[in-house]
Amino acid sequence: MNERIRKLEQQATETVKCGLNGTATAEVFNRKKFAELIVRECIEQLIKEGDAWEQFSRNPPPGQEINASAALFAAYRLKEDAVNRLEEHFGVE
Repeated sequence: MNERIRKLEQQATETVKCGLNGTATAEVFNRKKFAELIVRECIEQLIKEGDAWEQFSRNPPPGQEINASAALFAAYRLKEDAVNRLEEHFGVE
């Protein structure tokens, strides 16, 4: 498990009051929140990749100009279609 997953796990862990008078606390892991954080992280990575492809399409290195339109198309597919599909599939907004 990498450091990013550990940080997401920490974000999904909440301290709650418990006990008869509410003075004690306990750490509670929220699986739903953890899953949502992972999905959001995946979406964020797709958007970053799409941004990189879009940047490539706008300023291709010498000899790669012919690939610029394909890169722009791929960027759009990643940033729009793939992201929307993940959001719908997992019910994340």
